[in-house]
Amino acid sequence: MDTKQVIESASEYLYQLPGHIFNVLTISKPKSVEAVINLTKIISKLSPLVGNLIEFNIVEFLNQFPEFSERGTWKRQDPGFPDTVFEGAIWPVPGFEIKAWFPLSTEITARFKDSQNHFIDDNIYVAMLAWLPEHVIYGSPKIIDIVIVPGGSVAKARDDHYHNPPDYLVLEPEDTSSRTRNLQQTNTNGYKFQGSKSELKEAIAIVESWGKDGKRYKPTPEYQNQLRTLQKRFTYRLDTNYAKMDRIVHPQIEDFKTRVLSTSFEGLTIQQWAKFLFKGTEDAKRDVIERYLKIRQ
Repeated sequence: MDTKQVIESASEYLYQLPGHIFNVLTISKPKSVEAVINLTKIISKLSPLVGNLIEFNIVEFLNQFPEFSERGTWKRQDPGFPDTVFEGAIWPVPGFEIKAWFPLSTEITARFKDSQNHFIDDNIYVAMLAWLPEHVIYGSPKIIDIVIVPGGSVAKARDDHYHNPPDYLVLEPEDTSSRTRNLQQTNTNGYKFQGSKSELKEAIAIVESWGKDGKRYKPTPEYQNQLRTLQKRFTYRLDTNYAKMDRIVHPQIEDFKTRVLSTSFEGLTIQQWAKFLFKGTEDAKRDVIERYLKIRQ
């Protein structure tokens, strides 16, 4: 097997996960409507924990198949990028960055900041898994759906979406290859212009001087030096919302979001559950809880 074959084979198995229940933790069934309402206020806080548990279990899930165990081992990297790699006599090393999504939250809060330069070999893919408790707000985590896309396509979609010089700059990390692995920088960052109108006009003229291709994002040292001349000359602020998966506008991820939210689950679509349980009035919440979750006072 080569890198591409490992990724394709692992993806086939991962696409079998929808409907799978991970018995890693269980939320007990609430005994009253009030208990359900209180649970809706805190259940999203489980998302980081469940996400980590899903990462661990995906490694175990993949390692059970002989075609992998005969050639190497899937391992979780913590810390490190990507989350899961296949260690064996295969180069470049195949890997998956795992992103778990609790779709009753307002958006996909996971971030993707790694540089396009990390995906030149097309050996790292992003696997996004949507999960819910098997009974909406109680039970064990259940996989609803999954999408797997090349990591490079996500990085490019992010950069193309955000980058708009001089108003918005996406900057690559400085060269830290001489540092030890734990000190190497791999993440891009987004910066929003904060200068005056006259300064913006001046900055626009500088970008226009770069030619018709000057606004197209490039992760090359030459283009990054041009961007840094803007950052040094004018005032920019670091965008703390930069690179959220929900805002990257990647076509396959957008389709995945739409598909998940329209999925029927325990009598309602997931989007309807989110609307009634997390945004609805108290009366609407009580009606849904009693009618669909069969929980009463």
